[in-house]
Amino acid sequence: MIHKFNQGGLYIVLDVNSGAIHVIDEMVYDILDYYPNVNPQEVTSKLKDKYLEQNILEAIEDVDSLIAEGFLFSPDKYENNIHFKSRKPVLKSMCLHVAHDCNLRCGYCFASQGDFQGTRSLMSAEVGKKALLYLAQNSENRYNLEVDFFGGEPLMNFEVVKEVAEYGKNIEKLYNKNFRYTITTNGMLLTDEITDYINEHMDNVVMSLDGTKETNDKMRPRVGGGGSYDIIVPKFQNLVSKRGDKDYFIRGTFTKLNLDFAKDIKHFAELGFKSTSMEPVVSEPGLPYTIDESDLPIINKQYDDLAEEMLSRHGSKEDFGFFHFNIDLEQGPCIIKRLSGCGAGSEYIAVTPEGDIYPCHQFVGQEEMKMGSILDKSWDNEMSTMFKNAHVYNKPSCKSCWARFYCSGGCHANAYNFNGDINVPYEIGCKLEKKRLETSIYMQAKIMLMEGNDD
Repeated sequence: MIHKFNQGGLYIVLDVNSGAIHVIDEMVYDILDYYPNVNPQEVTSKLKDKYLEQNILEAIEDVDSLIAEGFLFSPDKYENNIHFKSRKPVLKSMCLHVAHDCNLRCGYCFASQGDFQGTRSLMSAEVGKKALLYLAQNSENRYNLEVDFFGGEPLMNFEVVKEVAEYGKNIEKLYNKNFRYTITTNGMLLTDEITDYINEHMDNVVMSLDGTKETNDKMRPRVGGGGSYDIIVPKFQNLVSKRGDKDYFIRGTFTKLNLDFAKDIKHFAELGFKSTSMEPVVSEPGLPYTIDESDLPIINKQYDDLAEEMLSRHGSKEDFGFFHFNIDLEQGPCIIKRLSGCGAGSEYIAVTPEGDIYPCHQFVGQEEMKMGSILDKSWDNEMSTMFKNAHVYNKPSCKSCWARFYCSGGCHANAYNFNGDINVPYEIGCKLEKKRLETSIYMQAKIMLMEGNDD
């Protein structure tokens, strides 16, 4: 299988199974509409009015060489891979809901403004410690374990965050583990003391901001009213200025109300943030801010504009990164990760303040998706197996999709919430992911050409 597209004056073809990417000329691009499904003579006949016959035949020879070398129309070696088929899911990461409460009232919040359709509550240190112990005891021989302190707003329960994080470090040697901590925050409660703690103890920090003051404050008001931008931006800038080379992301959400989101990402860069992310809202149809099919051309143009802006800054002091353009063209992580995605429900779980286990943070509050409890160590093996088997080869639309080794089948929660089945992907999400992948491939090809590397 191949996928070909053109963007920014480049003709690009991706060999899906090998991961090889080729920047080609227009003639080869046209040849690949027909060859190798039809013979060279027929191809020549179809294209003879546009190209010289000899040039077409020479180009076909080059295509044949790439096929012979396994870089074009390569076979799928993965579906029957023994390591993939016989894999045993082992826990490796946990989203720890330390606060089912929030001091913002974001209009699009999937977590029902922090309470996840339940009672506002804070996790106790006891539950948090039991959750980390559960992860350590059920991660077998995995050494690095990921824990995300999440909410609501986790800084509303910061003393418990510190106590639980310290407990995790105390049991690392006992279980031969290394806990890597992330905290996701809206920044409202950041102080110098909290900032210094985060920078010392958190391996990553995700800071929520939607863009310019106008964009952000439209959807992210405070509990008592009024915008949040003026409060949080200086605090985020302070945190990043002290963070050194440790990981962070400024993460926004765009909706139908701000489809011109490229300007908001540029605004992040103007504020001094180098690591950026902007996610499309996923919400039920018919709401004023819900993205629908008619919005896709505008969104695609925004990704194009963002790519050109980033390319114009490449290598300068003004450059910045965008999460969705950071794909690994060497086919990235191991095969199991590429085929099965985030591991929700089998390798990754979310734990509520009450100790209940869900497949991921986006399923929390949906009682039919509760998998067990870290308090009584119950675990729904049947549900875990269902999630384990929700890989690209068991999703009909994914199995035939060119993006499957990069997208890994999409978000299980979006699939379930829109289609009632974790094996039926959310279609708008698929289309946006494909556009981002094409744009990322284009950017990396363009950079290689700009730097004189045309391998």
